[in-house]
Amino acid sequence: MAPLPSAELVQNSVQLYRYLLRCCKQLPEENIRQHYRHAIRQSFKVHADEDDPERIQQIIKRAIEDADWVMDK
Repeated sequence: MAPLPSAELVQNSVQLYRYLLRCCKQLPEENIRQHYRHAIRQSFKVHADEDDPERIQQIIKRAIEDADWVMDK
């Protein structure tokens, strides 16, 4: 399963959140979709107080790479 083509357009956390949730919609089984939606929400709660722009970009890059990996499984 290929990742969504809009990954290169993700520039901030809200765009990342929406991108990841759209990726979840492409997963084949409902229980898998629920698992990853929950993981995405938890991850956003953990990083909600992050204010270093460089660190935020690192998190965005890593999240997209992880989403690509999940979509390729």
